Amino acid sequence: MRWSWFTSDHFFNKTRRERKEREERERAFYENGSKLLEKLIASCNAKPIPIRTFSPQQLLLATNNYSSELLGVDWSYWYKGSLEGRIVLIKRTDYDSADLAINDLVISAQMSAHSNVLKPIGCCLHTQSPIFVFEFAANGVLADRIFVSRVTKLQHQPMVWETRLKIARQIAHALSYLHTAFPRPVIHLYIRTRSILLDENDAPKLSDFIHSVSIPEGETDVDAPLVSIFRAPEIDSTGKVTEKADVYDFGRFLLELLTGEDSLQIFRLTIDKGSTLVAHIRNHAQGSCISEIVDPAILAEDGEGVASLEHQLQAVVGLALTCTEEDPQTRPTMVDVTKQLRRIERFAQTNEVLLGNLQNLKLHESFEEHASASLKRSASSDEIQAVNEASERPLEV
Repeated sequence: MRWSWFTSDHFFNKTRRERKEREERERAFYENGSKLLEKLIASCNAKPIPIRTFSPQQLLLATNNYSSELLGVDWSYWYKGSLEGRIVLIKRTDYDSADLAINDLVISAQMSAHSNVLKPIGCCLHTQSPIFVFEFAANGVLADRIFVSRVTKLQHQPMVWETRLKIARQIAHALSYLHTAFPRPVIHLYIRTRSILLDENDAPKLSDFIHSVSIPEGETDVDAPLVSIFRAPEIDSTGKVTEKADVYDFGRFLLELLTGEDSLQIFRLTIDKGSTLVAHIRNHAQGSCISEIVDPAILAEDGEGVASLEHQLQAVVGLALTCTEEDPQTRPTMVDVTKQLRRIERFAQTNEVLLGNLQNLKLHESFEEHASASLKRSASSDEIQAVNEASERPLEV
């Protein structure tokens, strides 16, 4: 009799627990699903974007109970998985708010037409913080191939300069697209080497749109979320951001590609206490030999054209410093940055003369045009065409 009572009570508790878990999954699905639908309608202009839904059980099976973690970055954990015969990346997050995770998915979906953005495949909305499925990026995060500390620890082959420069231009192009291709410009606000993944051919894939914001219609800026200790200086003074905040972040990213240093943890350069990588390069670029700044792995590359390599490196240092100017109005647009990087790439092939910074290259003529278009908050067809063609055709400067 006692055993019968225990068995029935145990069964009752188990049933109640399972029902509660099912109700929590259903509530999460409806809450997250409604948020996702609302953001997709607002951001994608009712254009159909194929985002599949997966159950928690499907993702558990795909990752062998999440035993295949590839990397952990801040609040995100990436797993290699197999869904319906396709190798994919599965992203779990520890965000306090599901809104951040959904923002990541929605902006990724908006940008999915661009070849240098990590494409979303689907999501699981049954968990408190949604789980996402992305295309696979076989070669991991860019940080592991760039930072001297990571390359040394992981015993990776350092990335060659030609590939670094190409990646810089492709990410610049993706940011130009983000700023100009939509009715309301989108600001990424989290440009880092850890947010860029690499496919099997080392093509970069921009990700982590968790903190991205759209500039409201009729406005020229938007309130800035607190996202990084290395954010553009105007954020601290005004609490507002424009597309120029991304330009500043991109300039810092360029300096990381050049030096092999992580802004968060300087490994090789001797930097004053309380200083930053940007401040250090700005203070030392004029009086230092380029070899004192650049990653030694770049300088050790074999081959002819040492002079052209040095000119390229100097031009990129100059561009990075222009991007990180204190005054956002004096920074170029990402459209101009994309054009200039393409021109620097072509220098090694054509031996054309690089005359220095953006002012000497007469890019400020187009800079004024783009700044005006940006203030009007409506990207012209010519501007968007310039973005899309910047990496494909010779530039006329």
